[in-house]
Amino acid sequence: MKTISSKPAAMPDSADDWVKAAAEAVPALAGPMKRLTIDLSEDLHTRLKVGCARRRSKMADMLRELLEREFPPAAKS
Repeated sequence: MKTISSKPAAMPDSADDWVKAAAEAVPALAGPMKRLTIDLSEDLHTRLKVGCARRRSKMADMLRELLEREFPPAAKS
């Protein structure tokens, strides 16, 4: 029989700490991070979630990739 610990997982002190820890967990996200909140229709959210599940990717990763393609870094002159 499996035992389940009743000890809660360690929670970061603030949302900023949580974002920083998430960025450190993914090396490609080097640099300061900012949080973005958007409203989606229920239908679009469902399509996004299903599409990511089929690709076995996280929604945040997929959206970051899409935004990077749409808005590449400006060329330095």
